[in-house]
Amino acid sequence: MAKKLVIKVTAGADAPERCSQAFTVAAVAVASGVEVSLWLTGESSWFALPGRAAEFELPHAAPLPDLIDGILSGGGALTVCTQCAARRDIEESDLIPGARIAGAQVFVSEVMPDGVQALVY
Repeated sequence: MAKKLVIKVTAGADAPERCSQAFTVAAVAVASGVEVSLWLTGESSWFALPGRAAEFELPHAAPLPDLIDGILSGGGALTVCTQCAARRDIEESDLIPGARIAGAQVFVSEVMPDGVQALVY
């Protein structure tokens, strides 16, 4: 069994089901005691800004702010892709508490060790 789960979200409100699945899997994994690193890329980058997750709606899905709170309060990591942030003029100081901005080098360093499972949504 993987000791760490790295999840990359490549969709936001533009593909709500795929986006919600990624956040749900991350939150459930954290609640199950799995070490989780959730990477926000593309349109999902906006959800690392205060209030933006509350704007996301998908019927029969857990509210995104609750999932994010569960991930962060459970010790999960939330990272916005450096290039994605730059294209959207998002700076580290804009992010919700507990989120960070990091690039491909950090992503690769997280997914390469033994015992890591990477998922992309």
